[in-house]
Amino acid sequence: MVFLKDGTLLITSGDGFSYREMAQELDNHFGKVIRVNDDGSIPEDNPFISIPGAKPEIWSYGHRNLQGIVINSDGSVIYEHEHGPRGGDELNIIEKGKNYGWPAITYGIDYSGALISPFKEKEGMEQPIKYWVPSIAPSGMTFYDGDLFPDWKGSLFISALVPGDVRRISLNGTEVIDEEILFNSLGRIRNVVSAPDGSLVLAIDSRKGKIIRVVPNK
Repeated sequence: MVFLKDGTLLITSGDGFSYREMAQELDNHFGKVIRVNDDGSIPEDNPFISIPGAKPEIWSYGHRNLQGIVINSDGSVIYEHEHGPRGGDELNIIEKGKNYGWPAITYGIDYSGALISPFKEKEGMEQPIKYWVPSIAPSGMTFYDGDLFPDWKGSLFISALVPGDVRRISLNGTEVIDEEILFNSLGRIRNVVSAPDGSLVLAIDSRKGKIIRVVPNK
């Protein structure tokens, strides 16, 4: 979940695994980003509010297993990442009313090795700004706007469960410039957040889990 600058709340909802085709339908919450006011009411400018049969809270659709959603420092860009099936994890820019394609288009295949779709792109369906094959199992995500690491300012940090690291995504607006792999000796990293003091905080997913604070070397 993430609050937008206008005070509305975005909530992500996965495709339910066995119901993936429903991600393309507007009469349900499977595979959707939904938007509500902070009192639970529906914003009047939601994209499908006047479509008969559509859930009025839907903001975007065609998603699979959404994991992380954040906004940039001025709130003008919404970043979301989601698990693909076997391959095809995605990093997307979320925009009002857009269709992100699952399962009609995908860069992944079924866990059995079978083809889910022969298509990687279709007219009217959004492309990810980055995808991963094989999967990295993205989990947490934060937009870094701190001052402790000035070279990292404006980057996305994505925690990855497989093989276990953090990906720093360098951005130029809405385009990915580079990907750097960090903290790859700690095991499965469930979440990464930017603390108010500019440090990074990592949540290690293990039997003896840890919280690790990252600061610059002195």
